[in-house]
Amino acid sequence: MLVIAIVPSLPPSINGVGDYAFNLALQLRQEFGIETQFIVCDPNWEKVSGLGSFSIQHIGQRSAANLLSILNHQNISTVILHYVGYGYAKRGYPAWLGEGLKTWKKQHQKARLITMFHEVYASGPPWTSAFWLTSLQRSLATQLSRMSNSLFTSKQAYAEIIQSLTPNSSSKLSLLPIFSSIGEPQTIPLLKDRSRRLVVFGHKNSRLRVYNEYLPQLKQVCQQLQIQEIYDIGVPTNLELSELIDVPVIEKGITAAPDVSNILLNSLASLVGFPPPDYLAKSSIYASYCSHGVFSILPVGIVKPVDGLVAGKHYWALDCQTEPITLDRAQEIATHAYTWYQSHSLPEQARIYATHLTAIPS
Repeated sequence: MLVIAIVPSLPPSINGVGDYAFNLALQLRQEFGIETQFIVCDPNWEKVSGLGSFSIQHIGQRSAANLLSILNHQNISTVILHYVGYGYAKRGYPAWLGEGLKTWKKQHQKARLITMFHEVYASGPPWTSAFWLTSLQRSLATQLSRMSNSLFTSKQAYAEIIQSLTPNSSSKLSLLPIFSSIGEPQTIPLLKDRSRRLVVFGHKNSRLRVYNEYLPQLKQVCQQLQIQEIYDIGVPTNLELSELIDVPVIEKGITAAPDVSNILLNSLASLVGFPPPDYLAKSSIYASYCSHGVFSILPVGIVKPVDGLVAGKHYWALDCQTEPITLDRAQEIATHAYTWYQSHSLPEQARIYATHLTAIPS
């Protein structure tokens, strides 16, 4: 079976949506023989080797006509759209995308669309463009939801927004938190058998928050867990990290996924500066910690469960938990997080997508 996946970008660009789509395509090919042909919509994206021999079309200039031309040339009846408005238009309103897909569906009777809403629409204060464009973004999300045969999203809050936009969408909507983009090891060592290492991993800005805003908490965690080294993984922060804290900091820089996986498997804990707890379900970084059995620590938590995640059970929230962290408690939390992750692991998500794909006439 052949499917088309429309994406903002693909590796090597640093893009969570592209990583998600690429890893999903690999799993669909490996486990179900479903072959993906990509349409990349970032005008500045440049193809590199090592993308799994997938067929990739670059849209060049973003327009409904260009998209329609590629879709018609491919002559494939099923499309997976990985949607986040700002991935397809500077101000988050890619009208050309909706127009192109609407025309494609009208022209092809068997055309079927599966949309993964990585985000639905943005909002913001009146001095931002998001405020003034919210209604247009909402209208486009409604249009995409209505024309889609199946819908996916990563957060319960997003699912509720989609259901409010299209009240009859519940039966075709599935909730799937994001999976790890650096792999899912089969064997997970216990924390007591790992190095006394803490990891700060992810986007440069999120790691800067750890060092600039949560340094006292970082020091507290290192003391309570007897951390002997910190691994900083990602684009360099340009901070003198060794001057901030007494624990040795090893700056790994941009690191290949298999190497990050090996590091996490031998690390005890992580400090997550971003995202906030109510967005953990859409974080591939938190997913990576869960899939590798790493104890996740957040500076703040929220009392109520969000997306099945509870402070003190699936992550340690420094503002909620007043007792000192113990290794036994850390192991308990890491195990709960690992168990939570299994229902939406990459193999499980590929199975769910495959069920939807093969149920649709091609």
